[in-house]
Amino acid sequence: MHLLVLGGTGFLSGEVVRAALSSGHRVTAVTRGRRPEPGADAPAVRSVRADRDDVAALTEAFAPVLADDAPDAVVDCCGYTVDGARAAADALAGVPRYVYVSSISAYRDWPPGPVPDESAPTFGSEASPEEYGPMKAQSERVLEDAFGNRLLSARAGLIVGPGDRTLRLTSWLHRIATADRVVVPATGDVPVAFVDVRDLAGWLVVAAGADWSGPVNATGPVGMTTYGGMLAACRDAVVASGAPAAELVPVPPARLLEAGVEPWTDLPFWLPDDVAATAWQVGTARARELGLPSRPIEDTVRDTWRWLATAGLEQPPVPDRVDPRAFA
Repeated sequence: MHLLVLGGTGFLSGEVVRAALSSGHRVTAVTRGRRPEPGADAPAVRSVRADRDDVAALTEAFAPVLADDAPDAVVDCCGYTVDGARAAADALAGVPRYVYVSSISAYRDWPPGPVPDESAPTFGSEASPEEYGPMKAQSERVLEDAFGNRLLSARAGLIVGPGDRTLRLTSWLHRIATADRVVVPATGDVPVAFVDVRDLAGWLVVAAGADWSGPVNATGPVGMTTYGGMLAACRDAVVASGAPAAELVPVPPARLLEAGVEPWTDLPFWLPDDVAATAWQVGTARARELGLPSRPIEDTVRDTWRWLATAGLEQPPVPDRVDPRAFA
């Protein structure tokens, strides 16, 4: 299969390229040329530079690709504007399959949710496409108009794993490995869900060769782990590497909020109780039926910690608001 990957050098898109190559596929990666080209030592990768928001630039860049070796499918990992969706729809209208990486943020009522399944309402056309969720919802509609049942929209959840530079999971690992004591929310039993970038990427490649269509909630199953389980996995990974690990200091959510702690920002993945109760309840029955794997969070965290050791990722200082001494 010849796979056209929009992206190719990012966190998810780079993993899609690697997954496609490991499955024996040929890849054309479309990038803006701001990072090293993917697959420099892999003859099965062809790199094309183009501004994906510019239909004229995309059409010109794709002309030799479409003429020489027409792709069998597209995996679109870098859809960040509605204009980009329109440009891709125009330039790639004849491609047999289109897999678009959307987001659960496309759901109008998430957070707080819950999202029982893919029939939950998404943002309408009246919502501002300048915002992430409405942009994803509108982009899905643009691509659906162009590709119909040739389109699969993978509404991704929280993507984690080696290569993750969002400073969320890596922030917890860094804090636990460098501090003596670390404040954590005293909500360890709250179920949370993630999707490992390698699981998602491999599944997107499979989806590109399948006849699936419509939206799929592409994230981990409800209850795959808990907030406390994720933190324990971080601490275990640090300890297993021979590094010292911080003592975790649980603080009740009410005290955190009183102290001005910013949910999600100051304590990654933490949500207030009234939001957390439903925000993590995203139905993934269709994803499971279609074979999206979900590896144990312990494996994801361990491999992320190993990657972090050589990634050169600069971690921000821990906010004073979550200094353990503030809650003594």
